[in-house]
Amino acid sequence: MKNGKKPDPNTIHPVSGYDKEIYIKPTIKNPNIIVGDFSYIADSDFESHVTHLYEWNGDKLIIGKFCQIASGVEFVMNGANHQMNAVSTFPFYTLEGWDMTPPAISDLPLKGDTVIGNDVWIGQNAVILPGVHIGDGAIIGANSVVGRDIEPYSVAVGNPARVIRKRFDDEFITLLEKFKWWDRDIEEINSLIPILTCGDTEKAKAKITELSEQTTDQKGKNLS
Repeated sequence: MKNGKKPDPNTIHPVSGYDKEIYIKPTIKNPNIIVGDFSYIADSDFESHVTHLYEWNGDKLIIGKFCQIASGVEFVMNGANHQMNAVSTFPFYTLEGWDMTPPAISDLPLKGDTVIGNDVWIGQNAVILPGVHIGDGAIIGANSVVGRDIEPYSVAVGNPARVIRKRFDDEFITLLEKFKWWDRDIEEINSLIPILTCGDTEKAKAKITELSEQTTDQKGKNLS
């Protein structure tokens, strides 16, 4: 391990002497925000980047492992939505003095949970709108506004965000989704770093295929 230290998902500051990058999971206080190990944000606070997350809506923000979230990213939750099936969208019920009871949940355009996969990179000042699902390994460009689902290992940019390309071919994407390197133990992930960071895609694909076949063979032996 580097400098004799083992990676610890429960540490807050993974870069010694630098407080503008934190592992998110150990800082979370809101039970409706769920974040996996080693996902980080380039800031000293994460929950301030999650807006309009109100308990009565019941929605959650779920982020996988090893995600990389740049500064200025905002996760807009369902509480930002106003009633749209009436003459006025004005939220009288939230403001003092107005005679309006809260609308029924069925009258609000709630989009469900916002779900970010594993190993997702979200660029600076991107905005993720309510109910969006972003797949494993996706890249979201800086200043993008994501209002629809993004498939795994896709690159999406713009306002509204559009997928401009896939990172790998479909065969490799399927392989990576099954391989799930982020679910392995720290020692194994450490040993996989030369493959995970290899710029030769074909070489990486061949090695991950080999490792996947070895795992399948081992499981078969264990069952026999």
